[in-house]
Amino acid sequence: MTVAGVFDAAALHATADAIASVQTADGNIPWIPGGKTDPWNLVEAAMALDVGGRHDDAVRAYQWLRSMQRPDGGWHSYYLGTEVSDPTLDTNVACYLATGVWHHYLTTGDTAFLRDYWSTVERTIDYALAFQTKTGEIAWRADDPEDGALLTGSSSIHHSLRCAIAIAERLGHERPDWELSVGALAIAIAHRPDRFLDKSRWAMDWYYPILGGILRGEPAQARIAAFWDTFVVPGRGVRCVSDQPWVTAAETCELVMALDAIGETERALDLFTWVQFLRHDDGSYWCGMNFDGDRFDRPGEHFTADHPTWNSAAVVLAAHALGGEGPTAGLFRGEGLPVGLSAEELLEAGVDIESDRH
Repeated sequence: MTVAGVFDAAALHATADAIASVQTADGNIPWIPGGKTDPWNLVEAAMALDVGGRHDDAVRAYQWLRSMQRPDGGWHSYYLGTEVSDPTLDTNVACYLATGVWHHYLTTGDTAFLRDYWSTVERTIDYALAFQTKTGEIAWRADDPEDGALLTGSSSIHHSLRCAIAIAERLGHERPDWELSVGALAIAIAHRPDRFLDKSRWAMDWYYPILGGILRGEPAQARIAAFWDTFVVPGRGVRCVSDQPWVTAAETCELVMALDAIGETERALDLFTWVQFLRHDDGSYWCGMNFDGDRFDRPGEHFTADHPTWNSAAVVLAAHALGGEGPTAGLFRGEGLPVGLSAEELLEAGVDIESDRH
């Protein structure tokens, strides 16, 4: 895998090795050595390990995650080792396992692995969908569903749900209820912004409806254009939040993947090139950097001294989308996944919703 002049096989393996160096003997992948773990970011790190050819390490990560699954199918938001450090039950955190399991299968062709994890995936998807509302969105907290829904979280679940349906189809299981749920979720994300908590200052709320596979074509292009100047710092990357002077590697690389998914390859490559100033000597990536006007802090004066595993993983996945080959390179473009609602069907749903409102 090569992103010409920017990221080559040696860079990939160095970054994968940096992630693996943080993995503990039981398979857990915390953010930093001795730090906390959350299931979503562990899956992100495991996918990067698979891209880097470290398949056994990826399997160990999934084994650890499965060992921590609650009987109801969920996971807590954060762990310190095997102890719960934040008991919140986040539906998106739970669902991302499906994306990771499908990604591992696409990488390795290991159908036995897919069969082995089917019941784990099925349980967590059913768990999350129990919190889908009549208007399609999914409450972000299973322990407090009245707290509302998050646009980023529901968009990520949309992608995970499509991966779960792909797993079911590959194994010969029928889950038509999941297919109905993914359609209702897409309609909510595309046409019911009032159903989500206002997190518009966060870059993720900007691009996740694209990264999650809901918006394509003109609606996606319009969304990118509407907030490009709000979040993108030319020559450096993407602000994590619109009102703070931070650019971050993970948000930048997720936007790279969102742009790649809608054919904005040149812009995606520019962003990926810019973010390389956050690369550390060991192949990991600084979380981000402060800036003041056109001035960025000197190396070592980042807004955090950490090189989180999930942060480096986002870089690997973005590089793979831009320069990789095989079925996983197009995963966030939706290649090989059930279509769900087409762009035309989404548009028709929006027209119907507007008619009902008036």
